[in-house]
Amino acid sequence: MKRITNLIALCVLVAFGASAQINTPQPSPAGSVSATVGLTEVSIEYFRPGVKGRQIFGSGDQYLEQFGEVWRTGANAGTMVSFSTDLKVAGQDVKAGEYQMVSIPGESEWQVMLISEPIGGNEGAYDESKAVVKATVKSSKPAGTVERMSFQISDISADNTSANIHFEWADVSWKLPIAVSFHESVMKDIAAKTQVNPQNYVAAANYYLNSGENLEQALEWMNKYLSMGENSGQFWHVHTKAQILAKMGKKKEAIAAAKDSMEKAKAFEQGDFGYIKRNEDLIASLK
Repeated sequence: MKRITNLIALCVLVAFGASAQINTPQPSPAGSVSATVGLTEVSIEYFRPGVKGRQIFGSGDQYLEQFGEVWRTGANAGTMVSFSTDLKVAGQDVKAGEYQMVSIPGESEWQVMLISEPIGGNEGAYDESKAVVKATVKSSKPAGTVERMSFQISDISADNTSANIHFEWADVSWKLPIAVSFHESVMKDIAAKTQVNPQNYVAAANYYLNSGENLEQALEWMNKYLSMGENSGQFWHVHTKAQILAKMGKKKEAIAAAKDSMEKAKAFEQGDFGYIKRNEDLIASLK
C-alpha cells in the first residue's frame, strides 16, 4: 500500500512539474510561409536566427557561417520545404513531398540543395547523394540589414506558372526559382466535372478563354450552358461568350452577343454590375 501511495505521489509531482514549466521566447523562433502557385501548395517551415550584432556570412573565425561550408539554412532543426504536386526547382524535376533545404554560402554565389532524407541540425551528416536539387544562385544585398532570417514565396508570375523561394538574412538575399504545370490537371478536371455540374462549363470556357486554348471548344461549352433552362438570361455569361467570339476574330457575332448582354443587363432589376460599360467597351473595340 505504501508503494502505491509513493507512486501516486511521484506521478502528481511529475504532472505538476510539467504543467509548472515557464514559457519563454525562443532565441530562434519558428516561422512559416506558404502560397499557392498554379495548383501547387508551396510551404516552408523554418527557425529564424537573429543577427544580434554578429557578423554572419564570411571567411574567418569572426563569422558565424563560413563560406564554402554546409549550413542547415536556419537554426535548430533547419528548414523544411514541401510541395503538394510535382514541379521544377531551378529547372530540375522534383516530386511532390517534403525536403530539407541545406546550403553552402559563398561571396557572390550560393549552392542550395533540397535533400530527401532530413539531417535536422547535424550538418556533418549531409550526403550529397540524397540531394534531389543542387542549384547555384546569385546572392545580392538587401536594402538594409535583415535582423531575422526570413523566407518568402515571391514573384508569382501573372500566368501562375512560376515563382521564387526568396531568402534574406543579415546582408544576403537570394532567390531559388520554381516552375509549376497545371494544364493537364485542369483538362482532366474539366473532362470529369462538366459531366456532373453544368456550371463547370462556364469555368471550363473561362479557363480556355484566359489561356487562349481551344476557343472553338470554349464557345461550344458556353453555348451549351446558355442553352440550359433560363441561363441565357445571365448577361454576365453572355458577355463571356462575346469575349470568346471577339478573341476568335468573329467581330459581327461578338458585337451581337455584346448587345444581347447589354440589353439584358439594362433590364435586370437588381443592377447591371458594370456590364453595360463592359459591353460598350467591347463593342467599341471591335469597330
